[in-house]
Amino acid sequence: MKPPVGLAEATIVWARIGFLSFGGPAGQIALMHRILVEEKRWIDEPRFLHALNFCMLLPGPEAQQLATYVGWLMHRIRGGLIAGTLFVLPGFIVILALSFVYVAAGTIPVVQGVFVGLKSAVIIIVLQAVIRIGRRSLRSAAAVAIAVLAFLAMYVWHIPFPYVVATAAGAGALLVRVPGHMDGGPVGAEDVGADHAYGRAAPGHVVRCTVVFGALWLAPTIVLVATAGPDNVFSNIGVFFSKMAVVTFGGAYAVLAYVSQQAVDTYGWLAPGEMIDGLAMAETTPGPLILVTQFVGFVAAWRNAGTLPPGLAGVLGAVLTTWVTFVPCFLWIFAGAPFVERLRRNRMLSAALSGVTAAIVGVIVNLAAWFSVHALYETVSVLRFAGAAVEVPVLASLQITPLLIALVAAVLVFRLGASIMSTLAVTGALGAVSLLL
Repeated sequence: MKPPVGLAEATIVWARIGFLSFGGPAGQIALMHRILVEEKRWIDEPRFLHALNFCMLLPGPEAQQLATYVGWLMHRIRGGLIAGTLFVLPGFIVILALSFVYVAAGTIPVVQGVFVGLKSAVIIIVLQAVIRIGRRSLRSAAAVAIAVLAFLAMYVWHIPFPYVVATAAGAGALLVRVPGHMDGGPVGAEDVGADHAYGRAAPGHVVRCTVVFGALWLAPTIVLVATAGPDNVFSNIGVFFSKMAVVTFGGAYAVLAYVSQQAVDTYGWLAPGEMIDGLAMAETTPGPLILVTQFVGFVAAWRNAGTLPPGLAGVLGAVLTTWVTFVPCFLWIFAGAPFVERLRRNRMLSAALSGVTAAIVGVIVNLAAWFSVHALYETVSVLRFAGAAVEVPVLASLQITPLLIALVAAVLVFRLGASIMSTLAVTGALGAVSLLL
């Protein structure tokens, strides 16, 4: 680490990263690497990769947690809080504003057309994520089998995401003993540039972090359930997204299928197309893609405001969702960072996470299928057999405009190598024009 870096200087840089963090986790990690490693030289390459590997082990948005971890390395808990918060804050503000526009002006033809175009592009963007992650993680027959089973479990039998993740982790841990089936990762190698002082924690460190940040995370939800009741919309938001915070391995795409199913089918907060609109918002704004959950919380509270003004209820729903989604990230980093070295050397844990990574490919395929069915077809039927419930599109209800825009997005992404922002700009414009004609 290059000493010393003042907290004020670091804060300015973290704000800059927060406002520029477009393009999903890959682009955000690349941005931090360019600024922190190459431009500022605040952290060297081995330490940066070491921190990234640790964050990949955790539930939650890995890019935001990487920022938090590097902030912790530089200025301990104060630095981590500043870095992690500024990574999220710009996106939170933009999505909050867009959520107001969506619920207030979503019936205007031009706005509707823009979202038709964005939803069509999201299908292709998610498909690109499947291909990118699949190439990296499906390196054995066992990994492919886990991915296929994860897809079937969620799309056909609607098994909850947490159970899919837990089963995949168990399968990976068991298969590590079978040569060639699951890669447990390197064991016992010394990390170049690692400062082993960071691997020691003061007595009671984990307990203190757990008590403080656990209370900050869970207290609002506990108070809401106790005072407003378990059926109140804010209680449901707090409980549901608190559960999501501990199972969001693999980033936003992996967990969104489960969030979509629960928000649409279980709670009735949104319609299927509106969930895709929310992801399109998150794709076009800075910050983690998991901020799409903020949109879900906003719309849920807006439509179930009770005695509150809808606008105030929406803001409170967005704030609560963001709070219970991101406060746990600080808990994981601050409690676990001193033990990074031990985690990195555990072969069985690494193999278990390889199983989770393989399952995530199947989970994202499930998300792509769910989005495609609801974005391209006006009518969907449900085929039931042997305890399964499979959503099947009615072919006659295929919508030509979204299909054509999706094909344009596919050409832009796969043939021309266009960025996500460029693709969304083009398809949004095409959607607006299509409804004006």
